[in-house]
Amino acid sequence: MKIAWVTDSTVSLDEDLLRNEDLYVIPLHVLLSGKEYRDGIDLAPSELFALMKTKGAVPTTSQPSIGTFVNLYNDLKERYDCIICFHVSSALSGTYSASLQASQMVEARIHVIDSLILTYPMAALIKTAMKMAGEGMDINDIIDRIDSIKESNHTYVLIGSLEQLHRSGRMSGSQYYIGNMLNIKPIISIENGRLIVKEKVRSEKRAKQKILSYLQADMEKHLIKEIYILYGLHKEESDSFREEVSRMYPELSVSSYPLGTTIGVHAGEKTIGISWFNHMY
Repeated sequence: MKIAWVTDSTVSLDEDLLRNEDLYVIPLHVLLSGKEYRDGIDLAPSELFALMKTKGAVPTTSQPSIGTFVNLYNDLKERYDCIICFHVSSALSGTYSASLQASQMVEARIHVIDSLILTYPMAALIKTAMKMAGEGMDINDIIDRIDSIKESNHTYVLIGSLEQLHRSGRMSGSQYYIGNMLNIKPIISIENGRLIVKEKVRSEKRAKQKILSYLQADMEKHLIKEIYILYGLHKEESDSFREEVSRMYPELSVSSYPLGTTIGVHAGEKTIGISWFNHMY
């Protein structure tokens, strides 16, 4: 069976996925100073942050239209037997909903998956599904396995800019004021696809130590294979954190990936996070 794989630009692709000719990425949109940019096509994270600094503008994001997905699916159904779509958590964006509605308007075999996550962990799910398909697993079994795997994800993020999170509507004014005054570093967790404040810690160093304690607790209960370090713009800080984790767990594969432009709008360039799956295929 020839499968087309579809995702959106909140994903962070590695070299293997970038070279995959059967993977299609639908861009979200970033609106800044009255101009609309296609994420990953017209605007890179470094360009976004530079524009924010020079123009002092507050960017916003918007999901792809249903029509964009309909056009893609109509094109793909002529060349593929099946289309499998992975999208950013439906609690964070309307992208999944737009894709699902489009799939119901096109006569083709289309499976739309709410990843409950974003950036590279979503890419890891795509790669896992591709591996299963390559081994001849039935499509419905692949979907069931992915649904199980995605529930085992743990992602923790230290937001790089409380101001940006506040200005984008993801943090209340009182939370922003108190956080700034007390130098509080909220540890943001993604649970059931939603952003929640896991804990509030004084100083980034303590916050990282707390996150690593979460990892240690899961390591004692599960066979974790890979760790993903996620970052906004500053790769050198990400590499430093990756090396620290690698020293602690030399048996694990530890790699780092950018958050991307759309996520950077809300989180800020100094954001850093860590993610893993307790159960992976």
